[in-house]
Amino acid sequence: MTSADGSTTPDLATRLQSAIALAQAVETHGEASQLIHDLVADLQDQSPEAIALFQQLWTAYISSQRSSQFWQKISEAEKQLSDRLSASHVQLKQNYLRLMQEQ
Repeated sequence: MTSADGSTTPDLATRLQSAIALAQAVETHGEASQLIHDLVADLQDQSPEAIALFQQLWTAYISSQRSSQFWQKISEAEKQLSDRLSASHVQLKQNYLRLMQEQ
């Protein structure tokens, strides 16, 4: 993948950025991994050692993205639970005060 001026960096960088953008959502991890697979195939002849390291980094990146999204969903669930508990507590307190006023 060499352009007319002999440069491969912009195209490779653009493809890598596209894969990283796709990796932001779990639903598009497959597409992102396919882009990386194609990128690695294009670079295979240049440096097999670098390719192996790159693949390990990509795997770690995808894993960290999944982990991050998992913990974000856990955090959102905890927030919703906390909000419901707070609302329930306020309601109980209001009911208690109303009961005390009636007595």
